[in-house]
Amino acid sequence: MIEGAKEFAAKFNVSRETTELLQLYQERLTEWQRVKNLVAPGTLSEIWHRHFADSAQVMEFVGDSRIIVDLGSGAGFPGMVIAILMRNSPDLTVHLVEANARKCAFLKDIARQAGVGVEIHNCRIEVFAVESTIPIIDLVTARALKPLSELLRLSQFAFEKEARGVFLKGKTADAEIKAAQKLFDFEFNTTASETDLDAKIVEIKLVKPRG
Repeated sequence: MIEGAKEFAAKFNVSRETTELLQLYQERLTEWQRVKNLVAPGTLSEIWHRHFADSAQVMEFVGDSRIIVDLGSGAGFPGMVIAILMRNSPDLTVHLVEANARKCAFLKDIARQAGVGVEIHNCRIEVFAVESTIPIIDLVTARALKPLSELLRLSQFAFEKEARGVFLKGKTADAEIKAAQKLFDFEFNTTASETDLDAKIVEIKLVKPRG
């Protein structure tokens, strides 16, 4: 296995086949990155830790979710990683919402190469919220997208369907929670990130706008 893959496989109890799919992911991302700016260039050499492991932390919160919506998927973090890790769960569907056409082209390439069934939506989140016909959403995720108060606003369509939110946040997580509480009522839990000492995973449910 290449550098980082062995440690990832052991940490998340991932099969060799799944690890090989993530290695393919790394190879394709490296190739696409040469002509398309998909991720911050400085993070590409640390993809197993900075992107794969960071995304895989969301698995702890998936539970019996069957419909997951990943907002602002970018190069597929965390949504595509979740889909690959759970590719043997036939009842699970991951929806990736991304407005950038070139990033969606990359996501389609990875889905085809890895043989995972995801739904890719090339549109703004606000458009998806209005036009989506998904009857039930169990989990909504996002990583490095918007401040929490804005995420709650953008995710309101999912919370109205009793979804839980799992958002990967950085060192401003606590301040963002306090700011969001001025605009929304919600229940939340925070979990320390295992990939960044300053980061947290914020799990949110029962979100309702104040007033």
